Amino acid sequence: MLNEAGLSIVGVAFFAVTNSKSTRRTSKVIRLLVLLAVVYLVLRWFEHRQVYQPSRPMDANGSELGRPFEDVHFQTADGLKLNGWFFPADKDSSRQHLVYLLCHGNAGNISHRLEHVAALLETGASVFIFDYRGYGRSEGRPSEEGTYLDGQAAHQWVRQRGFAAANIIVLGESLGGGIASELALREPSGGLILQSTYTSVTDLGAELFPWLPVRWLGIIKYDTHSKLPRIKVPVLVMHSRADGLIGFHHAEKNFAAANEPKLLWEIVGRHNDFLEAGRERYLDGLNKFLALLENSRTAPKREHHR
Repeated sequence: MLNEAGLSIVGVAFFAVTNSKSTRRTSKVIRLLVLLAVVYLVLRWFEHRQVYQPSRPMDANGSELGRPFEDVHFQTADGLKLNGWFFPADKDSSRQHLVYLLCHGNAGNISHRLEHVAALLETGASVFIFDYRGYGRSEGRPSEEGTYLDGQAAHQWVRQRGFAAANIIVLGESLGGGIASELALREPSGGLILQSTYTSVTDLGAELFPWLPVRWLGIIKYDTHSKLPRIKVPVLVMHSRADGLIGFHHAEKNFAAANEPKLLWEIVGRHNDFLEAGRERYLDGLNKFLALLENSRTAPKREHHR
């Protein structure tokens, strides 16, 4: 028989073993939580790095086009200072009342897009191109909601410059398509151009990284496709079948989701060389869309009979 002292010794030993097991379980749980936290942070970093590839150094100053322009600084609703360039249309242009609000792609900054600006100016409209937060000389760090605020601030600057909302054509290139489509919902405009853009970043990510659970874990959405049915301005979808980054099927789905009037225009070349491969084809599409805008404004409204 065990005496009280023996029972006490057994109890202490049992408690020690139990406590040791509990400590080991707690330690395993903590290590697992730390591992999951690290994996989550790595995925967030990877996602952000894939979507946003900004460059701070400016490779041009805007004067390279040899025409008047304004180096603009303006502020977002959350207090960040952004930078943009405004290129007015030629004074004798019949389209000088129109302006492209250009939302560029995910890499570089506005100094890398002067050729694109020059092409747009050939259609006779003005151009305002700006850098999102974290790009070029714009303050901050990019995020989905942040870039939406940036687009709104750029739109406000264009309005203050004297352009009527109906004369603002929001053009989103690649990543900029998601920003442009959201801007078309948040602010009034005259038209929307989606150039070489996606249905959503989630869809694109799942295609580019099929081995990652992008649809489950991705938090950056830029869901262009779901917004198009709610956009009530004319839409131009421009895309190349040779685009190896964002497939042509994205354009087809976006076009199908858009309201009339709308235009699907095939450009040529790979994702980033649409001007080198087919400048005239690109300009033809823009001019056709501008004519569509002009016709939609002058066309008489149909009478509805009860």
